[in-house]
Amino acid sequence: MIRLHHCVNARSFRPLWMLEELDVPYELILHEFPPRVNDNAFLAVNPLGTVPALLDGEVCMTESAAICQYLAARHPETGLDVASQDSAYADYLNFLHFGESTLTFPQTLVLRYGQFEPPERRQPQVVEDYSRWFLSRLRTLEPRLESRPWLCAERFTAADVSVGYALLLASQLGLDERFKPNVSDYWTRLQKREAFQRALKVQHDTAVAQGVSPATAMAKAETS
Repeated sequence: MIRLHHCVNARSFRPLWMLEELDVPYELILHEFPPRVNDNAFLAVNPLGTVPALLDGEVCMTESAAICQYLAARHPETGLDVASQDSAYADYLNFLHFGESTLTFPQTLVLRYGQFEPPERRQPQVVEDYSRWFLSRLRTLEPRLESRPWLCAERFTAADVSVGYALLLASQLGLDERFKPNVSDYWTRLQKREAFQRALKVQHDTAVAQGVSPATAMAKAETS
């Protein structure tokens, strides 16, 4: 059975959402964030101490977008993958990795210098600069979503999961208030997916069952 190591609403939400879209059995293990600090035993699974870590038999993967691609390719019957011979394949790969490398990266700096660092090390100008950087990168999505509900292949794919997580993170940072109309509508569509709602519920219920706080690291940082 697939085993996924996860922190609430961290990048590991991408593979969690994918697993719910695929409707395959899996085991979910919740960690307090950051696991490299709070769970030394986890270092035997991933020496970096970061999530996600997905184990599938002999396979161990730790990159969230790559895990989405792997899961989609392993279950082509679900339609979440785009085959290499499909004319939409290049767009699929581009947006699959755009979600992490282009959209999520600037938000990590917003998080670090806005919430995770001690108060004396926080940098409001860095927070605003990288918030604007993130929002400027959404210019790629706004015209594309004017004439289509999903990013590529005329259907919902793993690329939407990858980009969708970046929008989830943005909403937790309050940046969704600055989305342009088409991106805002797209984010609303993503949130209405049953698998997205199930993923939110299962991470909350599993966190409670495993004695992990169901609050995001952001919420805990704000109250610390």
